[in-house]
Amino acid sequence: METRIRELRAREKLTQEDLAKKVNVRRETIVFLEKGKYNPSLKLAYDIAKIFNLTIEEVFLIEK
Repeated sequence: METRIRELRAREKLTQEDLAKKVNVRRETIVFLEKGKYNPSLKLAYDIAKIFNLTIEEVFLIEK
């Protein structure tokens, strides 16, 4: 699964650590999400999307 997390973090000037703290996960989770090596739970996807005021679909790009 591709994500726009890195791009969105840069736009908001957030580090991986900053975002991790906001959504209550470890920084490594954000690293794995950005690399497409981890699929988030629905709650985590929602929490991340909410930080950026976007929908889950705007943050996480489902591959077809």
